[in-house]
Amino acid sequence: MIKYLKKGKSDTQKNQEETEVRNKVEDILKELKKGGDKAVLKLSEKFDNYSPKSFRLSQEEIEKAIKKVSKQDLDDIKFAQKQIRNFAEKQRASLKDIEVETLPGVILGHKNIPVNSVGCYVPGGKFPMIASAHMSVLTASVAGVPRIIASAPPHNGAPHPAIVTAMHLAGAHEIYCIGGIQAVGAMALGTETIKPVDMLVGPGNAFVAEAKRQLFGIVGIDLFAGPTETMIIADETVDAEICATDLLGQAEHGYNSPAVLITNSNKLAKETLTEIERILKILPTSETASASWKDYGEVIVCDNYEEMLETSEAKAFEHVQVMTDRDDWFLEQMTCYGALFLGPRTNVANGDKVIGTNHTLPTKKAGRYTGGLWVGKFLKTHSYQKILTDKAATILAEKCSRLCILEGFVGHAEQANIRARRYGRKNIEYGKAAK
Repeated sequence: MIKYLKKGKSDTQKNQEETEVRNKVEDILKELKKGGDKAVLKLSEKFDNYSPKSFRLSQEEIEKAIKKVSKQDLDDIKFAQKQIRNFAEKQRASLKDIEVETLPGVILGHKNIPVNSVGCYVPGGKFPMIASAHMSVLTASVAGVPRIIASAPPHNGAPHPAIVTAMHLAGAHEIYCIGGIQAVGAMALGTETIKPVDMLVGPGNAFVAEAKRQLFGIVGIDLFAGPTETMIIADETVDAEICATDLLGQAEHGYNSPAVLITNSNKLAKETLTEIERILKILPTSETASASWKDYGEVIVCDNYEEMLETSEAKAFEHVQVMTDRDDWFLEQMTCYGALFLGPRTNVANGDKVIGTNHTLPTKKAGRYTGGLWVGKFLKTHSYQKILTDKAATILAEKCSRLCILEGFVGHAEQANIRARRYGRKNIEYGKAAK
């Protein structure tokens, strides 16, 4: 039987907040569509107190930004990008174009083609999310996207040097210093000076996520993303300190970042609650983490591992950290999550920053039907067909004609009939073999 030692906000409260965000975003996107560059400038001044001569960074500005990054930071950025590039390249290599002869003279195939242009948003207002540049820009580059533009908000009144550096090293062709709704709106809708893109990717706050949702259809998006979510599945093989640390380490993302502990140990659950209170008193980001934990934190005690699995699958969280005596069992059984982090040596921060997998992941139960951002998201798999012989054309035409008539599509049937008449049936045995 599942028992909650702590619960967060109700679904009704969450839905009300989402409605308010939705309405604000809708109004701002209308303003951007109508006003173009002027609207971008107005919104940048309003939300970021930033009004440069040009939002696009020149090559000189990019080089100046790179020079401001310390050697240690630059080395660390390059190390992280090397890990992410390596894994993305392995993923790309696993995606093969195919061409097969399914019947004599019938050739079917597919090609994996990169989208033509991508807009990558990198959050940077409260926390400069340097790693998001690796995850979006670099992965798009490995996929072979011909035009990659990237945008991040100003930080302390100027482009953030490390973000600009990461964007540039990752392969961005255009870099902009625009934040929030105005950034993703400008990239998707286009302005007088920004050519629109075909796809938007990258994480962001609730307003950015909602803007991407509303722009979906006008452009493609990586996934529907909400606030960062983290879940720990743990038994008594780990202690409360590591559970509390890992929960709060993700709760600091924002004021509405859910953090959940699922355990079969009532002792671990209670001790984790105590540890959380202790750590919040000394954590420098406790203002944010405390708000998230208060409103969105949960501690759930289950009777057994099967119940822990069932609870996790129902929630389908973005990050799921498993620290039990049967981690591989959870790996085999779990189907609904963004990314798994197995064992106490592994942690979500590794995945966020450096280990090599992508940190742009599904939230709000989207893990039930999609995985996270990866090189394959930037590729479109297009099929093609060709018929090389009269015999194959005739056999397929006859069958196609009958199936079209079965559905009442006479015009469709005539497309097949003209081929049957044109190319003729020359080999009855071939037709028998094709049945």
